[in-house]
Amino acid sequence: MLLSLVLHMYSMRCVLPAAVLLGTAPTYVLAWGAWRLLSAFLPSRCYQAVDDRLYCIYQSMVLFFFENYTGVQILLYGDLPKNKENIIYLANHQSTVDWIIADILAIRQNALGHVRYVLKDGLKWLPLYGCYFSQHGGIYVKRSAKFNEKDMRNKLQRYMNAGTPMYLVIFPEGTRYNPELTKVISASQTFAAQEGFAVLKHVLTPRIKATHVAFDSMKNYLDAIYDVTVAFEGTIDDKGQRKEAPSMAEFLCKECPKIHIHIDRIDKKDVPEEQAFMRRWLHERFEIKDKLLIEFYDSVDPERRNKFPGESVNSKLSLKKTLPSLLILSGLTAGMLMTEAGRKLYVRTWIYGTLIGCLWVSIKA
Repeated sequence: MLLSLVLHMYSMRCVLPAAVLLGTAPTYVLAWGAWRLLSAFLPSRCYQAVDDRLYCIYQSMVLFFFENYTGVQILLYGDLPKNKENIIYLANHQSTVDWIIADILAIRQNALGHVRYVLKDGLKWLPLYGCYFSQHGGIYVKRSAKFNEKDMRNKLQRYMNAGTPMYLVIFPEGTRYNPELTKVISASQTFAAQEGFAVLKHVLTPRIKATHVAFDSMKNYLDAIYDVTVAFEGTIDDKGQRKEAPSMAEFLCKECPKIHIHIDRIDKKDVPEEQAFMRRWLHERFEIKDKLLIEFYDSVDPERRNKFPGESVNSKLSLKKTLPSLLILSGLTAGMLMTEAGRKLYVRTWIYGTLIGCLWVSIKA
């Protein structure tokens, strides 16, 4: 019985991080909402600067759990500039943890508050978070024929007019790669072959629309594109086959010992502007990703597996960058919950914040 209890507790290691991350959400939304009202008559730059700082505080707390708590080892390959830049971040997509990978890189450039996402439209209905992501600079897009190019261009132009620092994260595959979903992979490979592109094994055929609109709209505002390739160690089964990447819950249960991240910084002058040429360029970038992942998962030499070619840097995140945020947000939340008025405000924020947020995104996002 004792062994069963130990095993049960071991499997519940994600509960504490989840409770803190979700539990502090109303506190964060209240702080942001107060600033939104106070800054209503101030220039957009003033609102954005404080909003970016607030976002940095919350995401630093997120990274406390995803890096410091889990003890995951971050191995960086390639070229990650030390200074912050206005960039488009293009990465392969295989797990819900991929959103955190962008934070992992951004905090190492002191750009964590500037991270903004191109998100699939359905995520705008997330309680509290859905509305806030839109307010922070996230852009919700629909797939295929329903993609609203004009709306995305208008939002990006508005952010540029306000001088908003831009660390725009895009996953061009449009959905997560899962080796167990063979029909999705087969359809992607068939489409690539029909279009005259190379067939890819460890990534899906990238979609061009969001990437092209983002680059075309911001080409005079950007410094570069970051081409990021991510592999999670421990995702090869006993038969040597790739298996599904860890979910957020599995990751927080410390089921991933290492994350390998390869970064290519591409100067904007080296990116073609015409959509047809950019489409081929983007596919060629994903061919490079595929070759890196083939080396990682399928190399015939066992010593070359579970790593990318070239030298890696073991990058450890200091507690000084994450622990203060955890203490601030958890302390404010605990203080709120200690009084009856605070508890009522907390519950009402969850309920009314969600309802107002859903109403807002249904109109604006």
